[in-house]
Amino acid sequence: MKRWQPFAKPATGEPLAREKDNTAESELFFRRALVVLFAVFLSFLAVAGRLVYLQVLNHERFTTLSESNRVRLQPLPPTRGFIFDRNGVLLADNLASYHLEITREQVKDLDTTLAELRQRIELTDADIERYRKLARRAPPYTGVPLRFRLTDEEIARLAVDLYRLPGVDIKADLTRRYPLGPLAVHAIGYVGRIDENELRRLDPGQYSGSTHIGKTGVERSYEDLLRGRTGWQQVETNAEGRPLRVLSRTPPVPGQHIYLSIDVRLQAVAEKALEDYNGAIVALDPRNGEILALASQPTYDPNPFVNGIDFASYRLLNTSKDRPLLNRALRGIYPPGSTVKPLMALAGLEYGEVNRYSGVFCPGFYRLPGSSHKFRDWRRGGHGSVSMDRAIAQSCDVYFYNLAFNLGIDRIHEFLDRFHLGRPTGVDLPGEKSALLPSQEWKRRVHKHAWFAGDTISAGIGQGYFLTTPLQLAHATAVISQRGADFKPRVLLATEDPGTRIKTPEVPRPLPPVTVKNPQFWDTVIAGMIHVVEGGTAHRIGIGAKYRIAGKTGTAQVFTVGQNERYNASRLARHLLDHALFVAFAPADDPRIAVAVIAEHGGGGSKTAAPMARKVMDAYLLDKYDQPAADGARDTQGDAQRDGSE
Repeated sequence: MKRWQPFAKPATGEPLAREKDNTAESELFFRRALVVLFAVFLSFLAVAGRLVYLQVLNHERFTTLSESNRVRLQPLPPTRGFIFDRNGVLLADNLASYHLEITREQVKDLDTTLAELRQRIELTDADIERYRKLARRAPPYTGVPLRFRLTDEEIARLAVDLYRLPGVDIKADLTRRYPLGPLAVHAIGYVGRIDENELRRLDPGQYSGSTHIGKTGVERSYEDLLRGRTGWQQVETNAEGRPLRVLSRTPPVPGQHIYLSIDVRLQAVAEKALEDYNGAIVALDPRNGEILALASQPTYDPNPFVNGIDFASYRLLNTSKDRPLLNRALRGIYPPGSTVKPLMALAGLEYGEVNRYSGVFCPGFYRLPGSSHKFRDWRRGGHGSVSMDRAIAQSCDVYFYNLAFNLGIDRIHEFLDRFHLGRPTGVDLPGEKSALLPSQEWKRRVHKHAWFAGDTISAGIGQGYFLTTPLQLAHATAVISQRGADFKPRVLLATEDPGTRIKTPEVPRPLPPVTVKNPQFWDTVIAGMIHVVEGGTAHRIGIGAKYRIAGKTGTAQVFTVGQNERYNASRLARHLLDHALFVAFAPADDPRIAVAVIAEHGGGGSKTAAPMARKVMDAYLLDKYDQPAADGARDTQGDAQRDGSE
């Protein structure tokens, strides 16, 4: 057998295989090792640089981020301040109650849990929808309220089965309460749950953890004072966000207590006086602008609104023809009728168109020059020859038709605007309407028509386009009583720190005074208003009075009577009767109260509105809160016809 030789020359003539070069292989390995070591070194430098960046250059930032994952801030909502009347009667407080809440992260199947809860307590679709919206915004492991104000029976039903409902809990809280119910609701207002629109515009830092906000009245206008300041606590959490312990706590600052200028005793008298009529009564202290009573009829109970009124009840209130949700004192707009005649007389004196002795003959109607149209006086046979004093006392329309024509609408508008008629008074309550003091410019802009002399005639007795609010009438009457001194109407009397119990009175807010060329003009007009009660259209309410009253009756037409028609109240449905108005202040020589009354479809101001004002003034000035205050008998000056309704 032939032996194999590894280096033998092949028979085919191929070259011999080269010997292995160990030196070259070692150099190649060494070079590759250097490349690897260099790559490792660069990687190490990169890791070291990153560590320096994280641990040295950005140490503080990442420490904060790390701490944020471990420590969470939880809001602590403040306690809402109380509301009192001027005598310390409680109008709004916080009642201990219980609510049901769900922590979403602890519930495996939310729909199943909600279905089981519905078998135990009443839950509406609105409750569930509201919960879902709030839960989407809530931090992890935070309980979100589902139902407020649980009853004792509902608490008992839930407590038995809570162990079967993980994530469901019953929590104690405070809920707003209005112990006097409907009394003064249009002034006090109410709080309600924060809705979606409010969530978008509110400061999250201020309202974190809060579920309610002021919706109307004082609760809304003084929300910042009543709410207080939110507190915070640092809570240590685990990796899943579950709270473990409280690390630090900054307590919330409770809201301020508020004292209103309203006297609830007087408020109750005003509301009771109105009980047969829809309308409003506003009583002011003319010396400083404090609102003593702000009644709007009908009223409603604010308590169901706090935690969400049911849809059926709200629809009943919202669609009622009586509109109980409307604050008529601030938002009801009515023609002022003859209550503006004292201001018209003052304008005539100011512009020199009349003096206190100027006389006009009243045949029972007025015609514009060159016109056959008759503008009727309320007294069919007329008043004969009348001076300014008698024109105010007997409410002679013809006198004021003639005066309005001579003044012209521009001067009427300029002068009455000084008394804030047709524009907001600036009261510290939300929603005040401006109403309307017409002018030539307004009619051209709104109606695209020229102003006519007939429009001026109507405005001169507070009719036509002329509209005002009860608050504006009360405010203007207060200015007359103070001979031009003017104060912004307000309901805030004082605030009180709940911790120190220190009261801080609200300072009256004077407005620029209304000035006239001769101070005696005020005396002339006020004398006429005194004679309205002492022998004039409202003489009935002056009987037996222990103080002097200056006032003015008025009516506001609901529909227009044709030239050849007569107004017969006895044949009309109540909703077609005129609105009854009356303004007054007393005592006439040292005014302490100014009142405006509007009774919708009350007929004549003398027979309906004036006795209401007398009741309010008697209660305030004579401390008559527990007994009837005035004779409400019918006036004897022709109630059956519109022209007898002054």
